[in-house]
Amino acid sequence: MKGFVQCYTGNGKGKTTAAIGLAIRAAGWGKHTIIIQFLKGQKSGEHIALKRFNDLITIESYGSKHFYIPGNDDTQHKTLVDKAYKRCMEVCGDSSYDIIIADEILTALHYKLITINDIIALITAKQSEAELILTGRGLPKKLHAYCDLITEMKEIKHYYHNGTKSRKGIEF
Repeated sequence: MKGFVQCYTGNGKGKTTAAIGLAIRAAGWGKHTIIIQFLKGQKSGEHIALKRFNDLITIESYGSKHFYIPGNDDTQHKTLVDKAYKRCMEVCGDSSYDIIIADEILTALHYKLITINDIIALITAKQSEAELILTGRGLPKKLHAYCDLITEMKEIKHYYHNGTKSRKGIEF
């Protein structure tokens, strides 16, 4: 079966959730997924839940314990993004995984921690049967031609703007 390149982008909530939902669906059919998280180092509910699927779903996070703020410890974040990218390239060249999720890779691109050519190289390197999922804000139009499916999550209204903080079990 031919694998495609899917992209979940936009300023709305749900990009990572959609990708993890796909991983769980695939696990139901015995498919192996790896989730490589860029710019995410803090423990979240999905890490705890996905341990139940550890024979089929692997999750690796490459980020500090704090959210990335441009200009704030860029060197550390760049080093972690480089490690995540290197790991993505390794698994794209390997046939061990049916699905490869590069979570927040587009956000790393948006913040210029990797280049558009890096992402094109990643897409080109993937095994033809593997499904590659890219998530994050700011998908450049230049990448549209490399994606087989693009879903844009658009924020219409969000309680965050009224001062609500991220809630355990809902946002993380």
